[in-house]
Amino acid sequence: MLKPGAILGVCAPSARFDTEKLNKGIHVLKSLGFKVKIPEEIFEKKRYLAGDDVLRANVINHLFLDPEIDGIICARGGFGAMRVLNHLNWKTIKQNPKPFVGFSDNTAILLSIMGKTGNPVIHGPNVVSFTSAPQKTIDSFYRTLMGSFDTLKVTNGKIIKSGKCTGVLKGGNLATISHLLGTKFQPDFKNSILFLEDIGEPAYKIDRMLTQMKMAGLFDGIQGVVTGEFKDCDNDKYVEEILSEIFEEYNIPVFSGLDAGHGKVNLSLSMGTDIEMDTISATIYWI
Repeated sequence: MLKPGAILGVCAPSARFDTEKLNKGIHVLKSLGFKVKIPEEIFEKKRYLAGDDVLRANVINHLFLDPEIDGIICARGGFGAMRVLNHLNWKTIKQNPKPFVGFSDNTAILLSIMGKTGNPVIHGPNVVSFTSAPQKTIDSFYRTLMGSFDTLKVTNGKIIKSGKCTGVLKGGNLATISHLLGTKFQPDFKNSILFLEDIGEPAYKIDRMLTQMKMAGLFDGIQGVVTGEFKDCDNDKYVEEILSEIFEEYNIPVFSGLDAGHGKVNLSLSMGTDIEMDTISATIYWI
């Protein structure tokens, strides 16, 4: 992936951000040895968005086109990433592959990059996330960007359906994925191991989103499911039962408890790449 001293460009595809938190996050990136380029356009504001749609998209297009930029990281999540998809230059992105890092609302861009270009991406912290990130999150981010994909031991994992599988790791924020249904950016999860996480969604909404996705055929051909934390979700005790019911007919391994997403620890996951998941040994490793 990257080398020490690489230059990371910051984009803001989604919501407006707190400048102080952004600066603290950039300080963490610099402490890891990265150089950081901050386009002045990301400080624009339009309602709850970091500027209008074309502006936010063009920042991403220019960062992919800029030969000095080695990788790209999102400032924060929130909402707005879906709105830039129609304005992204997919030819430019495909021809200039670079690590693109983000999570939460930026799931829309991660999945679309994989779907439109075949390029891998990194489901990992946004810049403002580093303000309160534990060292485990920071270390995982650095190693992943450097191309060292750790074997992950899911120490607090719960086996919903036992088994072993291989497939391309794809996924991200459940609510964001569900809102891509019926669009030209609807993801294809065939032959994939699906990762899901969310925040602030009560159990019945998680059930409703998964049921809609299932009815739309989005889970046809998946090889396995692994979930991160469903943080601050009412009646979260029901989530494992919901997952068991939704994926029962597919006869695939289903595993919960990966430290990735909106929880305290957010491990970086290289997506669009092959992994093996084994629920018995509670491990995930990149092939």
